[in-house]
Amino acid sequence: MQNISRADVVLIGAGIMSATLGMLLKQLNSNISIEIFERLDGAAAESSDAWNNAGTGHSAFCELNYTPEKEDGKIDTSKAVKIAESFEVSKQFWAYLADNKIIQKPDDFIRSIPHMSFVWGDKNVDYLHKRYDALTQCHLFKGMQFSTDKDEITEWAPLVMHDRNDGEPIAATKMDLGTDVNFGSLTRCMFDCLTQLSNVHLHYEHEVNELKQHDGYWRIRVTDEHGNEKKIVVARFVFIGAGGGSLPLLLKSGIQEAQGYGGFPVSGQWLRCTNEAIIQQHHAKVYGLAKVGSPPMSVPHLDTRWIKNKQELLFGPYAGFTTKFLRHGSSLDLFRSVKLSNIKPMMIAGMHNIPLTKYLIEQVRQTPEERLDALKEYYPGAKKEDWELVVAGYRVQVIKKDEEEGGVLEFGTEVVSAKDGSIAALLGASPGASTAVSIMLDLLKRCFPEQMPAWQQKIKQMIPSYGTPLGENGALLKQVRNYTTEVLGLTSVIA
Repeated sequence: MQNISRADVVLIGAGIMSATLGMLLKQLNSNISIEIFERLDGAAAESSDAWNNAGTGHSAFCELNYTPEKEDGKIDTSKAVKIAESFEVSKQFWAYLADNKIIQKPDDFIRSIPHMSFVWGDKNVDYLHKRYDALTQCHLFKGMQFSTDKDEITEWAPLVMHDRNDGEPIAATKMDLGTDVNFGSLTRCMFDCLTQLSNVHLHYEHEVNELKQHDGYWRIRVTDEHGNEKKIVVARFVFIGAGGGSLPLLLKSGIQEAQGYGGFPVSGQWLRCTNEAIIQQHHAKVYGLAKVGSPPMSVPHLDTRWIKNKQELLFGPYAGFTTKFLRHGSSLDLFRSVKLSNIKPMMIAGMHNIPLTKYLIEQVRQTPEERLDALKEYYPGAKKEDWELVVAGYRVQVIKKDEEEGGVLEFGTEVVSAKDGSIAALLGASPGASTAVSIMLDLLKRCFPEQMPAWQQKIKQMIPSYGTPLGENGALLKQVRNYTTEVLGLTSVIA
């Protein structure tokens, strides 16, 4: 006899996305029943973990790939504004949870840290200046500083200027409102709170093997990792937030909207500083320009983070080629994801991105000396003995059908949902974690349209700026930033 249970909602994967969606749903409807299944033995063990590249509050203050220079020389700020607005939404939700004692000790997951961009060479200095001019026209980026003064930049980030060539033009921007976010800690905190609520159950070491829809309900077949228990859960709504594991599960669902989607996995590594004296000299996230042909996830940065309440210093990430979709996945993941419905877009996208594949393979073959040379571009005084190589997370970039190209590789996040709103999956990578709240609010619009009118008032209570573009409303932005900085214990906003 099969073990069959029922739930209103099933969340697959115990990462930041499932935690955010679960917390939103329980705040909006305290009676809703939620079952959560995670194949590993703990929450946030894959992409959401602090060592796996999800460690920055991505607010577009310093990430240069969010502000491309157009052919006419102007800077496109549209993506940066969208991401900055989305991060403000996330902060409002976290502040609501903290203010209402739903989560404790915000400094366990978020801290203030300046966000800097740093470039060298006449062309790049000119670009950064134009970027600064363009961004500071928007309320979201007021307070950003620009400098070409070596003494001032040395004050901001002494390691970056240590032993640097005096004859080379340099420039930097600095935003004191930047943050470091430990999404692993935040995820675990939210799940700790969720599992104390009624009708919420989190199952570790349980893998979803099959999803089938019947009469408007989903039947989810689950097996524990030890093979001792098999169960079927029947639910009205399913969310697949399993990081690199989302694509295979989405394809198993058989929904028409999933046809044509594929994935391109990219691995990563960090250089981690082991010298405490050096770690204490750097208090910033310093981002540079990605090399031509490299994926956005490999934008180099010299990055201060707090992991397990200890200050750390990382450089990287160094991208690499892999066929695994997860750190704890299989080398056959990529090949198993190829289906009749997606083979054409995957092949076309692959042909269009041969230089990227070549770049990733070259990254894998880098010697320790070559990795050190890359670090020295941002910290000229770096010594090999002060750094160790650690594995970062894996990312599965989205491949999808395209009417003009046939198939395209996209860098970013995308929600794929069934027409009836009964199932949704999150695909892709950065800046996903930082914009999780906005992504999940959009998902609620798609998948819970009948409930949304009744939920509007509560959403506005949790997120005061909901429905208002903060980039266009300086007064509201000031109000919510002062609220979130006070509640979350961040740097004070200047009036």
